[in-house]
Amino acid sequence: MHRIVLRLDSPAEWIKVFDPRDGTVFVASTAALPAIGTDVRIDLTCGDEGPRVILRGTVMGHRTSANGATPGFISALGTSEREKVNYLNGFVRGGLLNLRAHRRLPVKLPVTYGGLKGPCETHTRDINDQGVFVLSDEPLPEDAEVHLLISLPGNAQPLSVVGIVSHTVVPEDEDVPGMGIVFRLSDAERKEVAAAVDALEKAFLSGELPEDTLA
Repeated sequence: MHRIVLRLDSPAEWIKVFDPRDGTVFVASTAALPAIGTDVRIDLTCGDEGPRVILRGTVMGHRTSANGATPGFISALGTSEREKVNYLNGFVRGGLLNLRAHRRLPVKLPVTYGGLKGPCETHTRDINDQGVFVLSDEPLPEDAEVHLLISLPGNAQPLSVVGIVSHTVVPEDEDVPGMGIVFRLSDAERKEVAAAVDALEKAFLSGELPEDTLA
């Protein structure tokens, strides 16, 4: 896989390089351009205080930047990058980060949950104060109650929560398979989860999260 760093001067530059009509990103580069059809990993940083995310896609074509000054390539992003793109769009437009119901951090955290055949180890696709999306080829039925242990960077003890499966995605849906889970929390647990997500977001925006949480 071809790896390239894309540094934007500010989060607003994301609007210029991302095309929502077809889910592609323009990556300017003065280095040799990867061939069409090449799988690429784009290490994207939005400004000094913006988020850093890893986007994966496939090179669809070559062209120059809007002003014709810099060569680059067009990368189509996979369905697995959807929540990362949603977060970036919300961050750029402003306001969403202060609305917990819409704040879905696109982070990969180890998680253990009670499956139909016993404990299952996997990871999250995203998380917010109200719930989490957990990757699974065999998601639990909708409305099932599930106990999760979510490992947080720098924390010795995992976050222990109970939730209800709100929706499932199977491989046939042409999306990342797994299940969305809505937390069922007491007031004390709600404060604990909110504090954990706040800390995660702060580390996410400052670039302090470990590399494996951005995968």
